Amino acid sequence: MPKQSISNRRRFLRTAATAAAAFTIVPRHVLGGKGFKAPSDTLNIAAIGAGGKATGTLQALMSENVMALCDVDDSRAAETRGRFPKASYDRDFRVMLDKYGKDIDAVVVTTPDHMHATAGLAAMSLDKHLYIEKPLARTIAEVRMLTEMAKSKPQLVTQMGNQGASGEGIRKTQELYESGAIGDVHTIYAWTNRPIWPQGGKVPTTTDPIPPDFDWNLWLGIAEMRPHNKAYHPFSWRGYWDFGTGALGDMGCHIIDTPFYILELGYPESAEASVVQVYSQDWVADYNPGTAPPASKIHVKFPARGNKPPVELIWTDGGILPGRPEELGVDEQMGDGGSGIIMVGDKGKLMANTYGQNPRLLPTSRMEESTVPETLPRVETSHEMDWVNGIKEGYQPSSHLGKAGPLTETILMGNLAVRGYDYRFPKADGTEDEYEVRGRTKLLWDGEEMKVTNVDEMNEFVAPTTMREF
Repeated sequence: MPKQSISNRRRFLRTAATAAAAFTIVPRHVLGGKGFKAPSDTLNIAAIGAGGKATGTLQALMSENVMALCDVDDSRAAETRGRFPKASYDRDFRVMLDKYGKDIDAVVVTTPDHMHATAGLAAMSLDKHLYIEKPLARTIAEVRMLTEMAKSKPQLVTQMGNQGASGEGIRKTQELYESGAIGDVHTIYAWTNRPIWPQGGKVPTTTDPIPPDFDWNLWLGIAEMRPHNKAYHPFSWRGYWDFGTGALGDMGCHIIDTPFYILELGYPESAEASVVQVYSQDWVADYNPGTAPPASKIHVKFPARGNKPPVELIWTDGGILPGRPEELGVDEQMGDGGSGIIMVGDKGKLMANTYGQNPRLLPTSRMEESTVPETLPRVETSHEMDWVNGIKEGYQPSSHLGKAGPLTETILMGNLAVRGYDYRFPKADGTEDEYEVRGRTKLLWDGEEMKVTNVDEMNEFVAPTTMREF
């Protein structure tokens, strides 16, 4: 497959046709009733990423024809290859799409964050339905490109892998909120105990031998070439800005999606952060611009929406917790312990676990008198199979890119504030080779224009500045 730069893809998006012929499969009920499965009712699925997270995702898609697998690490892919022995296998997803593109109906992307957009755009450009892991991409510009391409191809069914979007919890939470029990929400607290990988240290500079069953060049993909170091793969890449999106990127799509969707928050207007520094033995703060901090607190503000008031989202990670609600009993757990949300309205508070699970009014005794009816339709299958059913039956599932894109952009806006806290800005007097740390800086955000409006230096993190050919 020809290689495309991000700029080339931008030009493609501006000139692409708004729609192609709709892709349809005759519904199961037309072919023979419940339980009947004709060959035409089976999707041909290709997976870009076959180890790690892909293992569980593809397990949920066993009813379909997983016909092509791709992974840069043969050892990590071994289990999945054993599960799908008839599937082809390649290391380079471009080779896979070139060879089997005409037969593939849908693509699953479970690579590290920095390759999500490259793989996802390649799949959609070939008119393939797309399931892409959370977060949608590493940078806001890449997320916007994915969202715009999905919008330009409405016949494609898309889904981001934040499984809670298809769960019972978010729907129960929405029903409680829409009952008026907590009134208009003005503040949201969201937290996680992540990271559970090393985060906040310096970028490795040493070189480790490249395992013979691992393609380092393909793993790096569009990222700049550097010496191989085992610190990155297969798990801890999440804490390095060149590859991942830190604790917020890892868990934000699971935790924040519930209030974000329910309150229809849209683009934020500002974000600011405080971060935990890493200190040396001399108690001098280390500046590690290539890594996410070990812990952070982020304030993201959203404007009023119609007659709904402005909302402040306060995110904490790395073990930093919000204040314990006074309505919560001493023997009651806050969220699920490690993670959760608290929505504060002008009439009360609502608390839930990760994915919006187990929503309850505070104090929890209020739930005994709550008789909120079930008004929202439920997803009666897995998140992954809801995507498959959407393809077969012609609907967009719970976390299609039109919804998942703005959510992911908000999460990455929080990461901009984190990076801005430690950023070394050139001194205002223009002194050569001298920089200053401004500390906590509020970044003002224009979501439509995708731009920080008050600190221009931070816009270098909005879009990729380098795209390596690999």
